[in-house]
Order: sequence, then C-alpha cells, then structure tokens
Amino acid sequence: MKNSKKVVVFDTTLRDGEQTPSISITPSNKLEIAMELDKLGVNIIEAGSPITSKGEREAIKQIVNQKLNAEICSFVRSLPLDIDKALECNVDSVHIVIPTSEIHMKYKMKKSKEEIVESALKSIEYAKEHGLVVELSAEDATRSDPEFLIELFKNAEEYNIDRACICDTVGILTPDKSSLLVKKIVENIKTPLSIHCHNDFGMATANTVAGINAGAKECHVTVNGLGERAGNAPIDEVVMTLDKLYDIKSDIVHSQLSKTSRLISKLVKVPIPANKSIVGENAFSHEAGIHVDGLIKNTSTYEPILPEEVGNNRKIILGKHSGKSALKYKLSLMNIGLNNKEFNQVYDKVKAYGDLGKYISDIDLKTIISEIKGVNIAKKVYLDELTVISGNKVTPLASINLKFAEDYNPGGIDSFELSDLSNSFDLEDSTNIRKRGDDRKISKDIKLDNIREAAYGVGPVDAAINAVRKALTGVADIELEGYTVKAVSSGTDALIEVIVNLRRGNEVVEVKKAHSDIIEASVEALMDGINLLL
Repeated sequence: MKNSKKVVVFDTTLRDGEQTPSISITPSNKLEIAMELDKLGVNIIEAGSPITSKGEREAIKQIVNQKLNAEICSFVRSLPLDIDKALECNVDSVHIVIPTSEIHMKYKMKKSKEEIVESALKSIEYAKEHGLVVELSAEDATRSDPEFLIELFKNAEEYNIDRACICDTVGILTPDKSSLLVKKIVENIKTPLSIHCHNDFGMATANTVAGINAGAKECHVTVNGLGERAGNAPIDEVVMTLDKLYDIKSDIVHSQLSKTSRLISKLVKVPIPANKSIVGENAFSHEAGIHVDGLIKNTSTYEPILPEEVGNNRKIILGKHSGKSALKYKLSLMNIGLNNKEFNQVYDKVKAYGDLGKYISDIDLKTIISEIKGVNIAKKVYLDELTVISGNKVTPLASINLKFAEDYNPGGIDSFELSDLSNSFDLEDSTNIRKRGDDRKISKDIKLDNIREAAYGVGPVDAAINAVRKALTGVADIELEGYTVKAVSSGTDALIEVIVNLRRGNEVVEVKKAHSDIIEASVEALMDGINLLL
C-alpha cells in the first residue's frame, strides 16, 4: 500500500549551517543560496538570526524582498528584542528556541522550568500579536523529561503556536529512541511536530527519518549536512531515503540536489566528501570489474537509483580492480574505438598504472591511447601566455592569452550577442577577436585566433583560473566543479599535484597535473580538461 504522507522540509543551511566552524556567509551569497533553495523546492528557509548583526538583517531583508515561494523564517531567542529585529526584516515566521533539559536550564540559562516556560509563552504571544507564524523548538529535547516537553507544547497550543519541534542538540538519539519519543509527543499534542537532528554519532539522517516515519510532519535539514560540530541531517539523504525507502514524499526537486550541493559547497568553501551519499563524487562511481560488468547488464545491480535522478553522474574509474568490461564500457562512453591489439595494450597499461597505486583519469586514458596509436591529442585551445601579479599589498591579478587551433569554431548557434558574454570583442578581421564593449553580432562561422583576458582572485591560483574561465565564457561554457591540491614530495621545491573536475553539460572529466609551480600545474590541468571536453 502506498504511503500518503508528505513531509515539510525546513532548511537551516543559512542559520545552523553557517555555524559550521570557519563558515561566514556574505549577504550576497546568502541571497544566492536562498534563491537556490527555493528552486530546489524547500518549504521553509531559515534565513538567519536577525539579532546577530546589521549585515545579517540586511541579508534577511534581501531574501524577503525576493518574494520567494518558500516561507522565510528567522531564528530568535525567547526575547521581545529578538522578535522585534525579526519583524524589522518582515519575515513570515520566527523559530523560537528555548532550552528544556536540566543541564541547559541549570548551567546555561540558570533559570527554573517555570521561568523558561513563562518566557516562551510571552514570546509566542508577542510574536502572534504581530502576525508571525511561530515554531517553538525545545533545545536539547532528547535529554529533557518527555512529560515536561508535552506540558510545554500543550501550554504553547493555548497561545496558538503553529509548529512544535524537538531538537537532538548533541546527537544522542538512536532511531528506535527517535521513533518512541516522537510517537509519545504526537499522541499528546495537536500541533504538527518537527524534528531537528545533529550528527555527533553519525545518525542524524537515520534519526530524522525515524522521527518522520513515527509521525513528525517536518524535518530540519541542511545542504551537505553543514552545521555545528559534526553537522546536521543532510537534505539529500533525508529526502531521498524518505522517498525511496518509505514512500514519504516532499516538494524537493530531486534532480536539483547535486547542483544545489555543488553551489553551496563552492560558496561556503567546504568540500563535499567524495564518498558522500547521493551527491558525492563517488556516489555513482565504479571500478571493480565485477561491479562494472553487472552495471553494463543492468544499472540496478549496483545502483539503488539512477544518478540522473539526483543530478549526479555515473563514473567508471579505471585502476587495478578494473576488468576488460570496465575498459570497454569506458571507451564506449568516450566514443573511442580500438582494435584488439590496441585494446589489450591499453588494458595492460591501465593495470600497470593500477599496480603502482594510481587510478586512470580521462586525460590519462586518452594519453595512453594516443601513445599506443602514435598520435597526439588534438588541442583546440592553447595557453600562450600567463602572467600573475601577487604580493602582501596587492590583490592577485592574472593576465592570460589563449590561442585557438585553426579549425576551432565555437559555433552551434547562428549568431550570438557579444553583450551576453562576460567579455565582449571587436571584430578586426576574420581570424582575430579582441576585447571591446559593443553589442555587435558574430556569425558562427567566425574562427577564433586568440583572446586576452585578465582577472582578480583571492590568491594567484584563483586569479589565474578566473582569467581562463572569464576568457572562455560564451566560447566554451565549462564549469569548474572541483579543485584539489597536494604535495607529492617535500621541501620548498616540492612537486605539487593538482586535480581538477570540469563539467560541460552532462560531461564530466577529471584531470591530474604535477608541477613544481602550483599556478602552472593548476592552469595546465584546467587547459587539459577544457581541451578534453572540447
């Protein structure tokens, strides 16, 4: 029998997620994240805590002014001052959080139960008088007396509370305890119950899912599981587990999950673990020969869902565990044909590299094939010149000049408006394009000779990469999805290995480059990846 339940998704990336150590989100980035969460289908966006700072209030106001589909909520303490600041931001709702465990009331608040309850009820009354939707959260609820929680929520119902929430503040729940606690509270109150879980013991997702299955109507989540200490329940895991394993639906657009994950990872500068479920780089990656063989016959043999369903991609990784089926499948995906002799030579080299502790990236495979065939990879675009200026009193600036192969044509459309690009050009002759600020059209039959561009960055590497990406915007729209660097030797002249992951539409490539100069290694890896995608 189908489950008719539907869960409300309350995203707290912009509040609890921002409490991740080292994260501070700018107002402009907060707005971008809120807009992305709205596209994702989040029902309630906790935009921040307005009492925090003037900048925080400005960010919340900007989000409210976008008139998004999602309800915009503010975190507040049970203080009129906090609620006034939320009202100043014109939010739809407030999330009033009060401590309910003995340890929090005694040591943090130094107040009695009666004082805590009185403060909460006055705050609810004040917020409701001013037209706000109110969600009341019991902080450290999982170390609180369940009877006290029920009494608190029943009293709050008399003040027309809209939602009640139990918080597993230090992540001590287990799925069975989560289920029992939720059932007990749901049986004794009329207000819809929410659940907010932390991941201190790695069970935030399991506890959230158990709570929803037991009767809670709303889940608190963050993108990529961001949050204090070990973080919160990740939105992708909770939503997909509920949908696929419990048939509990949500308004989340599943195909947007990976895109949202990557965007927020980039904005907050916290990488997504490669083995992260659903949205991680390895979530749909396969190397073992027996796995790839099964995958070729039926993807459900080793994939519980299709990667496209969550906006991710299947990757076939070549290494020492790879069989011939994996190599054949990989070659078919790359549209590369080899005769039997060439295939066996390539396979032997893949195995040899694997035994050395290496795995084969797409560019490695193409290089191996080119060597065996005795041909060079045809490059479409070359780095002709790179200059980087940096210093302790200088904002890093990079200047690059890119040259294009004679046969390269960025066409595919009848014409394009140069003003649509991040840089525009003046046509001097049929083979050279230079920067200029007008709106002239260029035919798809144009042949590029070179583009010169400059860009700033937070560091010299960032500036160099920004310059390349800026130059190619509109000519070859390629997205940098991942950038990793590590030293493979010691000393100030250490060899640096850079790994970049690039996307063009549905195609994703990974390129590794080693060099003693991190800037050159980064740009060379970027250029190799661009050429591979082109």
